[in-house]
Amino acid sequence: MLTCHNNSSLVVDKLCDHTREQNTAVTCFYFDFAARKEQTAINMLGSLLRQMISRARMIPEDIRQELREQRQVVSGRKPRLGDIVKILQLMTSSQRTFMIIDALDECTAPQRFRLFDSLKEILQKSPGTRILVTGRPHICPEIETRLAGRVTSISLGPTRNDIIKFLRVRLSEDETPDAMDESLEVDILHRIPGTISDT
Repeated sequence: MLTCHNNSSLVVDKLCDHTREQNTAVTCFYFDFAARKEQTAINMLGSLLRQMISRARMIPEDIRQELREQRQVVSGRKPRLGDIVKILQLMTSSQRTFMIIDALDECTAPQRFRLFDSLKEILQKSPGTRILVTGRPHICPEIETRLAGRVTSISLGPTRNDIIKFLRVRLSEDETPDAMDESLEVDILHRIPGTISDT
């Protein structure tokens, strides 16, 4: 398991490119603060499961049977978290799997705890599964505690040069270029990046 503070869309693209011809599942889920009520552990893991099933070249018979049983049981009720975890355990143990979970800090604490417990169950049955979690640094201790022994944590952030490049682009796109003289631009390019440490 790997946690870091960075946008994960590039990682998803790279993994999809590198695993295109392999028996590998790449799934992703992006948490959004504005959708916190809808983005429960059940909905999030259900989304990963749907992605795996829809992209699978072949679904093993034991998983097909489990899906059939769940369809019969579900009639009239929503799938339970345990049901989804069980099928994910079967799916991930039959193929190499990458799960990318972006902006975990946008998920509510109770749902995060349910999610951690579920991920731990999946990893126990499928130790070859790799999970990339991105989020702000304040949730790192929580991840390390709840998934003890399964975490490698990497702290990533912009460098001073990244900030300068970003500012140059934004300044070049300014719709009112006459509002800024050269000395103000130099001041902006000096002061703002000066608050960023490259360590």
